[in-house]
Amino acid sequence: MTETPRLELTGITKAYPGVIANNNVSMKIMPGEIHALLGENGAGKSTLVKFIYGVQKADSGVLKWEGQEMHINNPNAARKLGIGMVFQHFSLFDAMTVEENIAIGISPELTKGDLNQRIRDVSQKYGLPLDPDRYVHTLSVGEKQRIEVVRCLLQDPRLLIMDEPTSVLTPQEVEELFKTLRRLSEEGVSILYISHKLQEIKDLCHVATIMRMGEVVDDCIPSEESARSMAEMMMGANLISPERPDKAGDGTPHLMVRNLNRASTHQHGVDLKDINFEVRTGEILGIAGIAGNGQIELMEILSGEILLDDPETVLIGSNAVGKSGPKERRAVGMGFVPEERLGHGAVPEMTLWENGFLSGSKSMELVSSGFIKVPESVLYATNIVEEFNVKTPGVEHTAASLSGGNLQKFIFGREILQSPGVFIALQPTWGVDAGSAASIRQALLDLAANNAAVLVISQDLEELFETSDQLSVICEGRLSEARPTDQLTVEEIGLLMAGIDVSSHAGAEDTGDAHAH
Repeated sequence: MTETPRLELTGITKAYPGVIANNNVSMKIMPGEIHALLGENGAGKSTLVKFIYGVQKADSGVLKWEGQEMHINNPNAARKLGIGMVFQHFSLFDAMTVEENIAIGISPELTKGDLNQRIRDVSQKYGLPLDPDRYVHTLSVGEKQRIEVVRCLLQDPRLLIMDEPTSVLTPQEVEELFKTLRRLSEEGVSILYISHKLQEIKDLCHVATIMRMGEVVDDCIPSEESARSMAEMMMGANLISPERPDKAGDGTPHLMVRNLNRASTHQHGVDLKDINFEVRTGEILGIAGIAGNGQIELMEILSGEILLDDPETVLIGSNAVGKSGPKERRAVGMGFVPEERLGHGAVPEMTLWENGFLSGSKSMELVSSGFIKVPESVLYATNIVEEFNVKTPGVEHTAASLSGGNLQKFIFGREILQSPGVFIALQPTWGVDAGSAASIRQALLDLAANNAAVLVISQDLEELFETSDQLSVICEGRLSEARPTDQLTVEEIGLLMAGIDVSSHAGAEDTGDAHAH
């Protein structure tokens, strides 16, 4: 007798004004199967999983749950069936604790008894440490993601939907999570897994369904494919790997940080201690680190959101800017891309051309006699969309209407077209598909080649090895000395990320290929 699929979709179609998000999509997920859903940003994956989870209704098509046709009208109905979901964009209340956030998102019967202790137990068991009493606004992105994962696991799901669950986890944390997922799979839990990290898909998933422009175009067994072949199935084209152009820079220091000591403004944040570094023209300095080790605090200081007492602590060329805000730093040639796209990098409710105007008004001369030059602002946004291949119906659409990867390309393009002399990016390709990640990394390399000093703060070691000339590691608010990337291995970086002095492990065996991930 053939086993009944846990979930079966037939002919799912969903259209929005100007775009067909899902077109006649069919797929099956079996009990205990780890099933990957692959596609570029904007391929229709998010729409499909929102339909499965009851967030959105399809225009047509049939959903069967364990052989029975169902209409899942809301997330509560999905959870009652045993469907849990970890969203890429977190739905958390910043002013509440971890425990309070989890309590809101689960059924009332699960909140009885000692929820605080159960959170501690589950988070420890699955290698996702969480303090239930901490306030969400004090947490890093990686820690916020843990809340979503733990909240799902508390509900004993039969189908777990995971949207980019490892994007802000360290390699060690990823391995712990995979152990958890494999155990859940062995217990019969089905997992629908969405990720742009194709090596993960290859290592973890039994089956993959590939979407492009709203349609299912292929399926495969990931263990029989390469990361590149799956990327090319998603794109419908050959993947072009980033190339290092010839450098034009003269190597003079252009961004300098001197004796930076600063207590964190966040409760449970990380104090920065004795931080010194410089980034030269034509150079990319990469800073690796596990989420919550001072990256956010460093970005706030570098971008001018947090001001220092001594202006000489941060220098852009000969300009002492330690006491200057973001506007003044932009005026002397700094561009930045924060970690959080919606709300921090872009205003969700504003159109793309308005978001372009917000950071480019001065450098792109988009104001005349106190009035916005609307045609020029629209043209600037249009140029960003065209040059960075941003998928959108038009620049009159809001930032919130774009997929995560497309919004990231827009924010990058907005900054790069202003030709900054210093450029800083925090988690530049978080949650971004292979094609978009390659184009963002290429843009970083090109910017450095055009004489900019580029600083990339990231948890993605593959990204840092691919783009950086020099590498440092931030751990508990301290920064290691920068070393040439080609003289470092993943093992050495991993030890530094864990706070272990590499010099004491000099005799450790080399892991070989520095790009191995």
